[in-house]
Amino acid sequence: MDAPSGPIEKPLLGVLRGEIPVVPPMWLMRQAGRYLPEYRALRAQKGGFLELVYDSEAAAEVTLQPLRRFGFDGAILFSDILIVPYAMGQDLWFEAGEGPRLAPILAETELSALTPDFSRFEAVYETVRRVKAALDPSVTFLGFAGSPWTVATYMVAGQGSRDHGAARRMAYQQTDRFAALIDAIVDATVTYLSGQIDAGVEAVQLFDSWAGSLAPAQFERWVIEPNRRIVEKLKATHPSIPVIGFPKGAGAKLADYARATGVDAVGVDETIDPRWANEALPSGMPVQGNLDPLALIAGGAAVERAVDTIRAAFAGRPHILNLGHGILPDTPIAHVEALLSYVRR
Repeated sequence: MDAPSGPIEKPLLGVLRGEIPVVPPMWLMRQAGRYLPEYRALRAQKGGFLELVYDSEAAAEVTLQPLRRFGFDGAILFSDILIVPYAMGQDLWFEAGEGPRLAPILAETELSALTPDFSRFEAVYETVRRVKAALDPSVTFLGFAGSPWTVATYMVAGQGSRDHGAARRMAYQQTDRFAALIDAIVDATVTYLSGQIDAGVEAVQLFDSWAGSLAPAQFERWVIEPNRRIVEKLKATHPSIPVIGFPKGAGAKLADYARATGVDAVGVDETIDPRWANEALPSGMPVQGNLDPLALIAGGAAVERAVDTIRAAFAGRPHILNLGHGILPDTPIAHVEALLSYVRR
């Protein structure tokens, strides 16, 4: 069950529920990660990314590291979107310098050949409980999952790809087979996010990192509709938990996504003009974004101009200041500190 509603003392959660504070709350996608020396040291100690995710004590520490250093308004669970296919029965490992691998690949194997094991979610839930116990009461705790289309691109190909061609081909040529995969991901994702909520997260984000690779009709079928079903199922059991949808690369399709999925807020990537977004999105809908991660690397006047543009565009709308995608590993820590100081002063 959700926590009882009451006075909101968490700035980020307040924005997700429609408040417009003088200073926008902030968190950064991938804020727990490779740009932090304390993260790199812990990962080297644990020996690998997946080992770090499945050590709940270490994963909780990674989640908390950027909060201690910067005092963000939101904590994002340290995990990975591919925990869902791992729980659905694929093997998961990370090749050094090359990224994740899944097997067997579903371009060559039937979904029915996989044996789901949802106990693989338990370590993540334990991470949530540990973070929740240590988190400052003013900080909003965000859980997350990958959206079905993005997760499916990895499950079909067994790894990342530039054009997501294997999944796109299956979606066109073996539509029923691909639809069954999307349905299974929807169900697993609802289970996963519900478990995170029950363990203590206060809002969740759906990452559709590869939404921009689809034609409009395909976007409607494989991005909008599956995310709508996830939101509907989550709201049936956790009606007060805000859901942020982030279809990266959606462009002009973002407005349809915002209206049709039922999400409470939308993430806006750095390629979208925030003035257009403010005009095109539903009135009063909270937005998150859309600072270019490279502007943050540049720092100084470049990032200040970008922040000013974003804040002016969203001045009359609930807004969470964030990047348009994940923070890059070569981002100077001093630039993150300067960004926080500029926004909050």
